[in-house]
Amino acid sequence: MKIAVLSDVHANLPALEAVAEHVERWRPDQVIVAGDLVNRGPRSPECLRFVQHRAAATGWQMLLGNHEEYVLYHTRPDAARSGPAFELRRASYFTFCQLGGDVRALADLPFSISLDAPDHHEARFTHASMRGTRDGMYRRSSDAELLEQIGPPRCDNRLPAVFCVGHTHMPFIRLVNQTLVVNAGSVGMPFDGDTRASYAQLVWRGDHWQAEIIRLTYDLARADQDFEETGFLEQGGPLARLMRIELRTARSQLYQWGQRFEALVLAGVMTMEESVEEFLGM
Repeated sequence: MKIAVLSDVHANLPALEAVAEHVERWRPDQVIVAGDLVNRGPRSPECLRFVQHRAAATGWQMLLGNHEEYVLYHTRPDAARSGPAFELRRASYFTFCQLGGDVRALADLPFSISLDAPDHHEARFTHASMRGTRDGMYRRSSDAELLEQIGPPRCDNRLPAVFCVGHTHMPFIRLVNQTLVVNAGSVGMPFDGDTRASYAQLVWRGDHWQAEIIRLTYDLARADQDFEETGFLEQGGPLARLMRIELRTARSQLYQWGQRFEALVLAGVMTMEESVEEFLGM
C-alpha cells in the first residue's frame, strides 16, 4: 500500500503541477491533500480545480486547513469589510473573491481522514494536529506533546501506526512510541530554507509503515511572477509582500510580523502598510 501526502500548496500552481507529475509516476494507491490548498498565494481557483479534477478522476482526497478556514470567514455575516480587522484579512478576501464567493467546496472538507493498512493498522491524516488546524507539530516537540496531538486511540485501543500532517511547512519523520509521525512539509511554500517543493511518500511494508520526504525543483520564477499577474500582490494587501518573500526565501515572515505588529495594527496604532515597511526595515 502506498500513500502520497501533499500539504500546504498555498495556491502555488507550478509547484502543485510538479509534485502531481512526480506522484503520478510513483503510482500510489491514495493521495491525500492535507489542507491549505488555497490562500497565501496567487492561484487558488486553479489549484482547487486541479485537485478537484484529480479527486473525480483518481480519488484524491482533500482535508480542511486553517487557510481554508480563513477564506470561509468571509461568508460570516459579521465578517469585517473595512478597518484594521479587514486589512489583516485582505489576502484571504482576495482569495474569497477569486473563488467568486462560492466556497461550498471548502466548507465540505473533512477535518481528518483515517485509512486502514491491510492488517487494519490505522493511518491517520489531518492538517496540523487532532487538537486543531493551527496546532503545529515540530521535530523539536517532546514525545508527550506529540502523543497529545496525535489524539486518542481508536476503539481497539491502538494508536495510529502512522500520523501525517503539514501546517508548519517544515518536514520531519519521527517514531513516537509505536506511531510514525510524519510532517509532509509544504508543496508551495517551505519554511526550512529549501525552496524545493516537499511532499511525503508512505509505504506499508507488511507489518509497518515507512516514510520518505521527497523534494522537487519546480518553476519558482513562474510562481513568483504569478503574484503580479493575478493581481494578488496589489490587491492582497501589504502582507502579500511578505508572502512573496516567503516564497522566494523559504523562510517564514508572517508569523514574525504577527508577533511584533498584529496587535498594534488592530489597535489602530499604525497602519498595515506602516507595519510592513517597519518590519522589512528591521
